[in-house]
Amino acid sequence: MTSAVGLVRLIHPAPALAVMTLSAALGAILSAQSGLPIGSRLLLTTLAVAGSQVLTGALNDWADRARDTLAQPSKPIPSGAASPRAALLVAAFGAVLQVGASIALGALPLLLGLLASASAVAYNLVLSRTPLSVLPYLVSFGVLPWWVAAGVGVELERVAVAPLLVGPFAAAAHLANTVRDFDGDARIGSRNLAQVLGRRVAFNLAWALAMTVGATVGVALLVGGRAAPAAVGLGVTGLVAAAQGIAGPRRLWAGMLLAAVCWTAAWALATG
Repeated sequence: MTSAVGLVRLIHPAPALAVMTLSAALGAILSAQSGLPIGSRLLLTTLAVAGSQVLTGALNDWADRARDTLAQPSKPIPSGAASPRAALLVAAFGAVLQVGASIALGALPLLLGLLASASAVAYNLVLSRTPLSVLPYLVSFGVLPWWVAAGVGVELERVAVAPLLVGPFAAAAHLANTVRDFDGDARIGSRNLAQVLGRRVAFNLAWALAMTVGATVGVALLVGGRAAPAAVGLGVTGLVAAAQGIAGPRRLWAGMLLAAVCWTAAWALATG
């Protein structure tokens, strides 16, 4: 029997909330710096991103239901907290929410959002078990700053270089996430990037990439004299959150979720 808790767990609430929060924070800061009202466009953009996260999380659990039965039986579908049909219905609801919110924003936000979600769908259905598993992370998270900027009505030039900063961090997030499930993936013969690299190499690379992104952006902003006190505080908080992840994969994953929100807000504040 599907339960309310099972439905919530289907959407992977922690990473979904992190992505929604950083999107809302980025959109609000970009709007304020551009003299635009913080109102309906930001709300619709955040809802569209939320819909994408619901679609991605629920479809992931549906696609991995056989794997999870062997590797993670406590997850919603194998544990009986949610049915496969419920997962598909939740995913469909997410897709409808995303498209419905995006239509009111215009063609560009709609297309960018569809690209981000299509990449995530490709990961769930095909690429998550291959050495190319990192590619959807690079695409979906690389597109996200453009999607948010277009959604709130800010010119894309304002965030043109953002994908260059997001890319390495997205790769780190993927490796940190897959290292958490390393043993389960190995048991079912998955050949994702972490499995190809090996547990130790994948974990060390994830941590090093995360720390390098945070340190590099911070140094660049300080040298350029564009780091306000609030941005510095957020940057340091994110760096500490990522640094403590050296203790293990689960702590790295949790730290990176916090770092993503802090660094997104810091970057937007410092480059305004």
